[in-house]
Amino acid sequence: MHLLRTLTRLAIAAALSAPLAAVAEVNVYSYRQPFLIEPIFNAFTAETGIEVNTVFAKKGLVERLKNEGRNSPADLLLTTDSGPLYQAVEQGLTQAVNSELLEGNIPAEFRDPEGHWFGLSTRARLIVTSKDRVEASAIQDYEDLAKEDFKSQICTRSGKHTYMVALNASIIAHHGIEQASDWLSGVKSNLARKPQGNDRGQVKAITQGECDIAIINSYYIGKMLADDEQKAWAESVNIIFPNQSNRGTHMNISGASLTAGAPNREEAIQLIEFMSSDTAQSIYAETNYEYPVKADVAWSDLVKSWGTFKTDELPLAEIARYRSDAVKLADKVGYDN
Repeated sequence: MHLLRTLTRLAIAAALSAPLAAVAEVNVYSYRQPFLIEPIFNAFTAETGIEVNTVFAKKGLVERLKNEGRNSPADLLLTTDSGPLYQAVEQGLTQAVNSELLEGNIPAEFRDPEGHWFGLSTRARLIVTSKDRVEASAIQDYEDLAKEDFKSQICTRSGKHTYMVALNASIIAHHGIEQASDWLSGVKSNLARKPQGNDRGQVKAITQGECDIAIINSYYIGKMLADDEQKAWAESVNIIFPNQSNRGTHMNISGASLTAGAPNREEAIQLIEFMSSDTAQSIYAETNYEYPVKADVAWSDLVKSWGTFKTDELPLAEIARYRSDAVKLADKVGYDN
């Protein structure tokens, strides 16, 4: 009996001194807001048992990754558009992922050919016009925004904002730097006010009569319609998917990159793959009125009501080559002045 008690005490002591099994986890630096990604992360944890730890910020995460270097705890960078992804790749803060699942779920134009970033949802860069003051058919293409017919009628955010930079880079990619310069100068000449505010602010300005035309991301229409105070703004404008008779509407992405020093590499790749799955893609579609990047996932009913449209299939990796030119062009024409 004495021997049994001794062995029992030794067993308990050994159990208490043994290291606890590490909990599988992924650490995410996210520009995407918690209301959207937390349901996706919760579903991932429920399916895999892998915990997701998130640091959310509106800006500065790429800089934080750079400052932390190889000691960064971050495994993934999640972004609200393509700009920070390109920035992170250019600064050597990412590593390539080779995944047949991701290649199957995500169209080639929405992922890096070297596997350094992957689009997880898409949004259209729309033109919206006042229902009261602009004929619905008056504008067909982005190029129309530079016509003298629309003098002092256009509102946009800063020409150096990442959404505008992406659109301007696509104009350069399709037309060359000289024509793009002429186009941006024409748009500037047609501005009703100095570039300012966010995309919703442009629609509000139309409602208040400050301007008649604006450029916005498609999901903001859904967000405004879901907001009692902003619903009237969205209902006051026509939705135009530009360039339907030629190259198609410019699309941007939210996306993810695996960090260069990811301490939980395999778990992080699992999370990216999960975010391209039907489950996660449906959450993107229903929660934030975005277009699923995976082709066979249904759009939300509201987004469906806006109609189908032709998209620009020029790969975002090709457009990204002109982002720095687009920023310089905004300076050259004094867009924000």
